[in-house]
Amino acid sequence: MNVTQRPVEMAMPVPLRTFQAAFLALAYLCSGLLLAADPKSETQRGEKLLDAYLRRETQRLADACLSDVKTKEDWLRQRPELHRQFLEMLGLWPLPPRTDLKPVITGKIHTERFIVEKLHFQSMPGLYVMANLYVPKLTNYPAPAVVYVCGHGPTVVDGVPYGNKVTYHHHAIWFAEHGYACIVLDSLELGEIPGVHHGTYRLHQWWWQTVGYTPAGVECWNAMRAIDYLQSRIEVDPKRIGVTGRSGGGATSWWVGAADERVGCIIPVAGIADLQAHVVAGVAPRYRQGVVSGHCDCMYFNNTYRWDFPTVAALCAPRPLLLGNSDADDIFPVPGYRRLADKVRRLYALLGASEKFALLETKGPHKDTPELRLGAYRWMNRWLTGNNAEVTEPERPRLTPAQLKVLDHRPDDAVNGVIQETFVKPAHPQLPESPAVARSWWEGQRQEWLQALPDKVFRGWPSSPPPLTLRATADVRKKGVRLRAFDFTSEENVDLRLWLLTADKVAKPRVVILTALDEPGWQEWLTELGPGFKDALQITQEPALRESIFTQNRQAMEAYRWAFAFVAPRGIGPSRWAEPENFEDIQIRRRFALLGQTLDGQRVWDVRRAAEALHGFSEMKSVPVWLQGKGQMAGIVLYAAIFEPEVARLDLWNPPASHREGPIFLNVRRILDMPQAVALALSKEIRIYVKDEAEARNWEWPVQLQKALGQDSLKIRIVGD
Repeated sequence: MNVTQRPVEMAMPVPLRTFQAAFLALAYLCSGLLLAADPKSETQRGEKLLDAYLRRETQRLADACLSDVKTKEDWLRQRPELHRQFLEMLGLWPLPPRTDLKPVITGKIHTERFIVEKLHFQSMPGLYVMANLYVPKLTNYPAPAVVYVCGHGPTVVDGVPYGNKVTYHHHAIWFAEHGYACIVLDSLELGEIPGVHHGTYRLHQWWWQTVGYTPAGVECWNAMRAIDYLQSRIEVDPKRIGVTGRSGGGATSWWVGAADERVGCIIPVAGIADLQAHVVAGVAPRYRQGVVSGHCDCMYFNNTYRWDFPTVAALCAPRPLLLGNSDADDIFPVPGYRRLADKVRRLYALLGASEKFALLETKGPHKDTPELRLGAYRWMNRWLTGNNAEVTEPERPRLTPAQLKVLDHRPDDAVNGVIQETFVKPAHPQLPESPAVARSWWEGQRQEWLQALPDKVFRGWPSSPPPLTLRATADVRKKGVRLRAFDFTSEENVDLRLWLLTADKVAKPRVVILTALDEPGWQEWLTELGPGFKDALQITQEPALRESIFTQNRQAMEAYRWAFAFVAPRGIGPSRWAEPENFEDIQIRRRFALLGQTLDGQRVWDVRRAAEALHGFSEMKSVPVWLQGKGQMAGIVLYAAIFEPEVARLDLWNPPASHREGPIFLNVRRILDMPQAVALALSKEIRIYVKDEAEARNWEWPVQLQKALGQDSLKIRIVGD
């Protein structure tokens, strides 16, 4: 490998020396002093930027949703590709193999009107689905069937999970007593073998987004395999199968209805609203900025193709679809489900199926109410049995958790708790061993990845960016150094600031080094400048000055004729909107994902625009631009450089070896990982600074490709801690 282990040469960009451990303690001390002001006052600018941006993007998606469907023919032409996209966004394209279900009935309960079979099956090897199948006694076979998918209502007794199938089993009793076979499924997180729904919500498992994993895909697949099981039963009419559920089960109901055309009747209850409600416009005070904070990850697909949610409901058309909602439901607010229903109703009318769509709106909060249940029963009867009579729900005795429990021990091969690791498999690109083959292969592979990244990963970037409108806002000279500030428009509603630092003694720089700052880097940089430059920095408190670093940077600019530029991408520094990784910040990052973006992905765009803005300075038009960043910001500047041909060099300090650690980009690991991204930038000079030999080995893939290509642009530098 091309690895050097020695002290960093003086030709390295000096400002990154301030990231070294020798200064970190002082930097954080100074940043603590800096943030002693009212925290809210330090985030108001960022909050305003964020709110305007999210509202504009949400409205953009709402306006586009189904807008090009003017006729029945339009829909029929678009539907196959939309269906494929939907499966992809659930992590189900191509569909997994329909492996042996290995169904096991562990016991039966006999009642006067029905039999309950306690069973489990494997929707894929080791992914156990616990279920109760209610088989009616007083009916004609084959009978219609219902898949009841459960919401977030766990039943736990003395620490033992019995599954949410227990909580909702009164629905199955009604169906069985009225001639339906009804299978009630435990959900992944709240079943007898608990899995995980809250990966991004509370466990900081942002890497889910990098492979396009969502537990919604698991829930949908489990229900699709439940349909497979029902169709194997002689008691079931395979052409009369419906799906329903409430809350989390309501969401799963429309996933399944949209994904699986075998479903003949779909009833999502308290599980549906549009993107605007989820991202920016809740009704209850605690959800005014969107109800996403009231929902776990199983409620959402990975929005690669930037849909608004009416498109999902539209995929159910023209099959019978009833939306059941309540008028005081905080997490599925009235405007959100009414807007959605209006768009879907129009499509059903185009298809000549108006009678097959209805919105049932009842009084009440987010609860399992008799009104919602009776409405669902009437709709299922109408479309699966042809019975339009009124329905009642007499009081019936409930079964006990112990009666309904499926397992007496956990199977040794169960993967429920770790299915997120394997449900969607990341790409593992293999480099051909032969240099000649690698050279030929790389030409086509590079183009394939460069096309896939904008389509699958960075689809949220503006297709028609607005003008940069570079505006000079400050010009401060102190101690032989000049700091100029320029505001620019990264994209609509996102105005950021770019700083240019030069030495008075240098008339024209030889190179300009653009540093993308993360939040610790921003706080540290302020102490490199001190209080004399406060007016250019959009800060209210005066930072302490580290005089020795200031002097070192000035001397470097003079000796090497360097200029330094700095940008703090959105949500950092002057536009900070929340403390990193607090609850508010987590929900903001989840909002970006609902829009088919990630925050890190949009920060790549910000760095690209900052690099472009540098060429707006007359004295910089012919000056080479270098980019540098540290940690996850190193990954962000790497991707900015891939898409900015005029960037001449990259200095990447301790970049993550995999996107599993960051930066977080939607779907990126389905295509490539950090080593392959470095390879995409081999046309530029690249320096990667790592701690030791072990970290250096992480970059063997692009080093080997470089050798095959006969290039020498990538250098690995071992610099220690």
